[in-house]
Amino acid sequence: METSFVWSSNRVGEAPEAVIRLITEEELKGSGALVEPSIDKQLRRSCEKGLFMAKPGQTEVYSTLGLIEAPSVLFVGCSSGGGLGELRLAAAAAAKAARGVKAASAELVLCASVFGEELERHGIESVAQAMTEGLLLALHDRQPLRREEKERFALSEVVFRPEEGFLASADDRAAWDRGTARGKVLAGSVAYARDLTNLPGNDLTPERLAFLAEDLAAAYELDIEVIDEWTAAEQGMGGLLAVGQGSVNPPRMIILHYKGAPDSQTTWGLIGKGITFDTGGISLKRGLGMEDMISDMAGAAAVLGALRAIAELQAAVNIVAVIPAAENMPSDRAFKPGDVIRTLSGYTVEIVNCDAEGRVVLADGMTSAIRRGATKLIDVATLTGAVMSALGFEATGAITNNDSLMTDVLRASERAGERIWQLPAYPEYMKDLRSDAADLKNSGSRYGAASKAGMFIGHFAEGLPWVHLDIAGTSWLEASRGYEPKGATGVMVRTLVELTTGE
Repeated sequence: METSFVWSSNRVGEAPEAVIRLITEEELKGSGALVEPSIDKQLRRSCEKGLFMAKPGQTEVYSTLGLIEAPSVLFVGCSSGGGLGELRLAAAAAAKAARGVKAASAELVLCASVFGEELERHGIESVAQAMTEGLLLALHDRQPLRREEKERFALSEVVFRPEEGFLASADDRAAWDRGTARGKVLAGSVAYARDLTNLPGNDLTPERLAFLAEDLAAAYELDIEVIDEWTAAEQGMGGLLAVGQGSVNPPRMIILHYKGAPDSQTTWGLIGKGITFDTGGISLKRGLGMEDMISDMAGAAAVLGALRAIAELQAAVNIVAVIPAAENMPSDRAFKPGDVIRTLSGYTVEIVNCDAEGRVVLADGMTSAIRRGATKLIDVATLTGAVMSALGFEATGAITNNDSLMTDVLRASERAGERIWQLPAYPEYMKDLRSDAADLKNSGSRYGAASKAGMFIGHFAEGLPWVHLDIAGTSWLEASRGYEPKGATGVMVRTLVELTTGE
């Protein structure tokens, strides 16, 4: 369901089903008007009893009993000056509260006490974008495949009602509308990435992923190449072919082109790991939790989601998006430890761990992007369990060969509200990837493994500015948090868009 955003002054028809009022602790403990005198009094009584203290993300829901037109009022705690991240979380809490009372339409009160400082610090468009993302992303969760489908709850309408004198000018409201429109695009693209990642492995094969990429290309008039196993063999994509050879579902190299700035000399290469299911191959994973390995193509989903947003925004930027897609399965045909393969770049790799397959397909993905003119490289991959040991589920790990590009990525992630933590890339780590049988091997010791895995990919950057993003811990959650649901999160879509289109 598409959510419409309107201003209260332009709206006609029945009143919304709920009023959303963000509130600070200072306001709650004061005596100023909030929504309606009787409701305000009851809320402050709850504060006196310690039931509702307007802590960030805390909610309190009241039935208005006809005191105002809307049947429900939803109070959401939020600190003044807490930043865009807190606004997203407050909006997410509000959306969940609206779902709790089944309010499909809501009026959002825009008050200077909550939004004023943020508008000064971040600008109107950024604040509106953050609120929109929080409202929409909180309600987009995984839809189970059942005999009787249940429609996902969504807000059909959000009405903005600014306090008197606040956001009163036409220019201010136009800026808010621009931010809302961008937020809708980004939320829609994150939702797209989530839905793609949540698809079961028997549906989302490499070929099926290629079909879906073709649908995306057709919708946004993008150029696309889909390289099958025969053409991949002709071109020498030994990494992709080795990983995919154990499966009855053959691999695909998917390449999409977006040219929004034909006069620019810069082309972003976005490379997303597309392992549609990962058993570990001959180096078989343990069975417990293996069903979550449908998420091993979350990097591909992030790249496709970002490209979707970039195309919808008609951004003035050039992108070559590369998805090396394969299914890593054990069989009599599967690649095995001790094999030596030749990648598209010509470098040879000794396979010592068949469960370290992502970096092998990404090697061919990096070369494919470079050969199509990429000048800056970002790869996104559910690469290692080691990054989860280091950072948990709270942050994406990053490796780079270029501090300037890394700074740009970190700034973009801060605007997007997606945490990234830079890991070291010490030259000594590469010693552990030396091979007696090839140019390098695909795995070393478990110490510093997240860095070493990333640096293996960086070996194929050919000296171009490059950042690796390991989303193994952030792309899939065991329990929902904030505006991220259980299952696929669509992480890094918004960071990639901010990086490539932001100022």
